Amino acid sequence: MSHHRSARPRYGRIVLAVASCVVTAVSVLGGVGLLPVEGESAVASDAPDPGPVGETAVLSGSTTTPPAPVPTTPTPTETAPDPLAVPADSGTGRRVVFSEEAQRVWLLDADEAVRRTYLVSGSVTDNLRPGSYEVWSRSRWAVGIDDSGVMEYFVRFAHGQRAAIGFHSIPTKLGEPLQTRAQLGTPQSHGCIRQAIPDAVAMWRFAAAGTTVVVV
Repeated sequence: MSHHRSARPRYGRIVLAVASCVVTAVSVLGGVGLLPVEGESAVASDAPDPGPVGETAVLSGSTTTPPAPVPTTPTPTETAPDPLAVPADSGTGRRVVFSEEAQRVWLLDADEAVRRTYLVSGSVTDNLRPGSYEVWSRSRWAVGIDDSGVMEYFVRFAHGQRAAIGFHSIPTKLGEPLQTRAQLGTPQSHGCIRQAIPDAVAMWRFAAAGTTVVVV
């Protein structure tokens, strides 16, 4: 009867085989990202902490945008009345217009064209009512009542309590004018309408007897 020797396990080869399988498994798992690859932890530790995602960066770099200005509609400005415009409701046709408020005279042709306009000095008293009048008398020279001065180019169109009312030059007394030309545009007389000499001449030439005079 023969004797057989039992086989002994070869532990060295088994250990090598297991180690080889482990290395292979680690390599495969590391390649697909399931295990950290050598050196990754060091790289990750050197990178700065990004902090909360996006929030800090957005807040630190943001600026407050001011609200857009709301467009405003400009307030329409009121147009100042033209001081040279012929007053409304002052008649039609060829005429003389005298504004007591503006202390101004207009000479108008039949086609409503303004031939001349200028400042005058009316009465300091309320002796002339608004309305339509007509030139009824003219004098190249005249003397005021109570020796109140000498005047030229007197064009009469109304009657006062003591004397006629009309347009004439600035009166003079003993060669001195009773007012300055700079005062034209303000009431200065005691009944009539005073004019600078050039304007008095223009009125004299324009307003023959029968010419309409409108007082407003």
